[in-house]
Amino acid sequence: MIIDRLSNLNASFYPSLFAAAGSSGLVSRLQAGFNYLQQTNLAAVPAGTVQIDGERVFAMIQEYNTKPRAQGFWESHRKYIDIQYVVSGVEHMGYVNIAQVTNGAYDADKDLIVHEGSGSFILLPAGMFTLLFPNDVHMPQIAVDNPHPVKKVVVKVAVED
Repeated sequence: MIIDRLSNLNASFYPSLFAAAGSSGLVSRLQAGFNYLQQTNLAAVPAGTVQIDGERVFAMIQEYNTKPRAQGFWESHRKYIDIQYVVSGVEHMGYVNIAQVTNGAYDADKDLIVHEGSGSFILLPAGMFTLLFPNDVHMPQIAVDNPHPVKKVVVKVAVED
């Protein structure tokens, strides 16, 4: 898992991502996802799905009210890496490594595994992103104090071609 401000996403902070500019495969898909986040007026994009590179890279623009931790659940994905970027509002994001939780059944149609366990929570205010790999179990959309509106973009990046 990587947590940072989108404004830090440049060759100085992430040289390996930018050194491979124009490459194919996973690096190019990650670049396409981050380029979308950096080059789009996300505040103006309505909720829904935006195709960036077909099923290989797409963005889900979400608007919701955060929820109490007791209403959240631990999840991970096999086919896609998540880039979750908070456009407005603030939320807590839970995190735990997959080796530290009990794995539920895999739902291939939803690319979703629901887990049992516990983990740590971090604060994600507007302008922050998380990069979540298949081993990164997470619990998104959690209220900091009371439920509040959040706009977030979740870019789904295919692990394999």
